[in-house]
Amino acid sequence: MGKSTLLNALVGQKISITSRKAQTTRHRILGIQNREEAQFIFIDTPGFQTRLMNTLNKALNRTVTTALQDVNVACFVVEAGYFGEDDKKVLKLLPDNLPVVLVLNKLDLFNSRFQTPSERDQALLNFMKEMSKPWCELGGHEDQKSEFAEIVPMSAKSPGDIERLLDVLEGYLPEGEAVYDGDTITDRSERFLAAEILREKVFRFTGEELPYTSTVVIDQFKMDGKMRRIAATILVDRDSHKAMIIGQKGERLKKISTDARIDMEKLFDGKVFLETWVKVKRGWADDRAELRAQGLE
Repeated sequence: MGKSTLLNALVGQKISITSRKAQTTRHRILGIQNREEAQFIFIDTPGFQTRLMNTLNKALNRTVTTALQDVNVACFVVEAGYFGEDDKKVLKLLPDNLPVVLVLNKLDLFNSRFQTPSERDQALLNFMKEMSKPWCELGGHEDQKSEFAEIVPMSAKSPGDIERLLDVLEGYLPEGEAVYDGDTITDRSERFLAAEILREKVFRFTGEELPYTSTVVIDQFKMDGKMRRIAATILVDRDSHKAMIIGQKGERLKKISTDARIDMEKLFDGKVFLETWVKVKRGWADDRAELRAQGLE
C-alpha cells in the first residue's frame, strides 16, 4: 500500500523501511512531525498479516490491534481504486469509537490507468462514493455501522498531498503540551535504525526470491571517535537463502552492505564502518525466545 513510504514523507525523514516486497514493517515505530501549533506522533505498525500464521505473524498482528487502542485518529491506507478481501479483513479490526481516515494512496498510479482527465475523475469519484458507505456494507462486521471520517486521495510522493493530509489530521488532534522536543523525529535508537536499513537492502537486492522469514541482528554498535562501528548478522531460515544473499563470489552481500552503509551515513550524518555476516537459524520465526530477543514478542 506504500504505508512506510507515506510515514517517511509525513515525518520528512526516512525512519521506516520501504521495499517492493509487501509486509516489510515488523516493529511499531514512532515518527514525529512538528508544525507551528501542532505535534504529530505517527505510529507505523506492521501491515496486518492475513495469510501465513506463524508465531512471528501472530505477534505482528497483536502489535497492530494494540496500537489502535493508543491513538486519537487512525489512517487506513489502501491503494486508490482497489479494496480487496485482505482490506476487508483489516476493516473488521477497526473500533467504532475511533475516527478513521481512509487514505487512498498511490493516486499517481491510479491516474495513469486512464486516457483522459474526465475518465479519471469520474472513476475516482465513483470509488470514493462506494467507500463512503457504512463499514458493514464494505465487508466489515454486520454491527459496524461507522463510516470513514474522511477520505483522502493522494500520492505519498507529492509534497502538496502530504501537507493536505496533515491539514486533515490536525483537526483530530487533542489540545495539550508537546510530548517530544522539536528536533526529535523518532523514538527508535540508531542501533534499531541500522538494523532496519540493512534489512531493507536485503529485501531490495533479493526481491521476491527471498522468503519473508529473514531478519537482521546488530551484534555490535559503538562509537570510535566520530565513526560508528557496526557489526550485523543477517538471519535466514535455510542454507539456500544464505547462498542467495551472499551471491556469486559474495557480490550481492557486498552490494547490500555498501548500500546500507551509505544510507546509514546519510541518516546518522557521520562515517559508518559496517561488517555483515549471514547465518542460518532454522525456524527462528516460530522461536519465541528469538522473537523476544528482537523485540517482536
